Amino acid sequence: MQVTLPDGSVQEVAPGARPIDIAQSISKRLAEDAIVARVNGELWDLNRPLESDAKLEILTTKNPESLEVYRHSTAHLLAAAVLELFPGTKLGIGPPIESGFYYDFQREEPFTQEDLERIEKRMWEIQARDLPYERKYTRKEDGLKLYADQPMKIELIRERAGDVFSEYTLGPGFIDFCRGPHVPSTKKIKAFKLLSLAGAYWKGSEKNQQLQRIYGTAFFTKKDLEDYLNRLEEAKKRDHRKLGKELELFTVNEAVGAGLPLWLPKGATIRRLLEEYILERERELGYQHVYTPDLAKVDLYVRSGHWEHYHEDMFPPMDLETEKMVLRPMNCPHHILIYESKMRSYRDLPIRIAELGTMYRYERSGVLSGLSRVRAMTLNDAHIFCTPDQIKEEFSGVMKLVERAYKDLGITQYSYRLSLRDPANKEKYVDNDAMWELGERVLREAMDALNLPYREARGEAAFYGPKLDIQLADVMGHEETYSTIQVDFHLPKQFGLGYIAPDGNRHPPVMIHRAIVSTMERMVSYLIELYAGAFPLWLAPIQATVLPITDRHVEYARKVHRQLEAAGLRSHLDDRNEKVNLKIREAQLQKIPFMLVVGDREAESDSVAVRHRKHGDQGSKPLAQFVAEARALADSKNVSE
Repeated sequence: MQVTLPDGSVQEVAPGARPIDIAQSISKRLAEDAIVARVNGELWDLNRPLESDAKLEILTTKNPESLEVYRHSTAHLLAAAVLELFPGTKLGIGPPIESGFYYDFQREEPFTQEDLERIEKRMWEIQARDLPYERKYTRKEDGLKLYADQPMKIELIRERAGDVFSEYTLGPGFIDFCRGPHVPSTKKIKAFKLLSLAGAYWKGSEKNQQLQRIYGTAFFTKKDLEDYLNRLEEAKKRDHRKLGKELELFTVNEAVGAGLPLWLPKGATIRRLLEEYILERERELGYQHVYTPDLAKVDLYVRSGHWEHYHEDMFPPMDLETEKMVLRPMNCPHHILIYESKMRSYRDLPIRIAELGTMYRYERSGVLSGLSRVRAMTLNDAHIFCTPDQIKEEFSGVMKLVERAYKDLGITQYSYRLSLRDPANKEKYVDNDAMWELGERVLREAMDALNLPYREARGEAAFYGPKLDIQLADVMGHEETYSTIQVDFHLPKQFGLGYIAPDGNRHPPVMIHRAIVSTMERMVSYLIELYAGAFPLWLAPIQATVLPITDRHVEYARKVHRQLEAAGLRSHLDDRNEKVNLKIREAQLQKIPFMLVVGDREAESDSVAVRHRKHGDQGSKPLAQFVAEARALADSKNVSE
């Protein structure tokens, strides 16, 4: 039997040779680092015999696929430990995920934090036994009997298994219906940690029974695990839901409803500053701002195609006399109707219509989270109507605005993703090959001309056209889409839009959908976590707090407060009858950039004793000097302290 290696060399091996044996023959170090194999493009257990001539690649800790296999194996280790400690527990599924792994269990008694500690300890005991992950094959009819006391496994076998299916054992007491592959033995698993408990519905459906989900993570080395846990602790400190409550930025109340946060005065100030900032940038670039209603007839979304593709994510229609109305899930149909409201000439184009438009999406309750996942959101939205010849220039202008906004907001961790259609999916995407090829080519050419790096992602496009997504990374390195630019040839034709071209004929415009700073909710949630609540001066809801030392200094403190406000600086006067050290400590906790302490000396010299939240005591300064310096710093939008 012949095995072809990645370097093109061919080895003769005995029938039934295992990848681990071949790795050992190549290099002892390769065998030690090996996690899994790839055989003819398929992931393969290192101990699983080869069945015929094959192309073989040994995957080590350097390959991304290896970490998924490693984490999947750790999920099995978790399930084995649970069954040893809590016999009779019913097993759901235990897949690897981006941040680690989880396993779902059905059990009458809820797991506790103490249980997690016991389970993790038992996992290490099983790991030390050096138990092999052994692949077995079972006939479907025998498997249904074997798993008779595991109803969820029975359900999966009936749905997914062929006449013969694979399963994996882990010692004599554990077996799981699983496609694999897995690491050779528990000894390969060097570093893991159980993290949390959560509720989860079987198969993700609220109609099914609720299970208990145990989350964990695993890495190849203890150092990588420690680094991850440190980042996790930092992420917890920065969690916008925690800081939103502590800093009095927003609140959520059941009386209003899930996914509908209430902006408190400080949070509303940050939002207003963000709105004013982007509106000013857009006005400078010739955008025309409009207001459109949050409601529309269902017919409008049937016409646009959104009803067909997105109605499950929309709120149910409301019957109003003879009309069926719906809360809008996006703003583009309204902006299309504004374009349609009069005849357009090529001399009018490009037309840039912008709005801070509120939209509504029926997000499932399980995914709602603070400001980052909500059901009502206000998008920094705009639609550019242009000729085909203007696409690249308009796209370039949008990209420059993105770069400018991110710089001013202090956002540095982001990347570009060119989201394309999956040509094989005719149901999800508009069926027009020529339109897609043109749109995708134009976006590639525009990005190449700007010399900006990007990666391509098949199957991530909007249903009507390709798009460029700007992916922001959080402290854990997780990426999500915040800004997007979409080139759309479809909707203008769907609505019969046109402009009179130089040839005197009517042609459809191209439509560019774009959002620069995402929704106000998501961007503020990101900024809270980016700055851990300590916003740069220009975005801080309170820029300076004035702290009189005693009651006799309150009158001068009021004068300072008035001068700050007159200069356009957001100021707070803390005139409580408390010790100044307590006031300073509370101002630090509220992450206010400047604390201005005033006593006899300051009142006599018309000055303030300046304290910075990060750099501490800055000494005494004339009030006028401080006001001028603070005003200049705020105007510069400098995000470094």
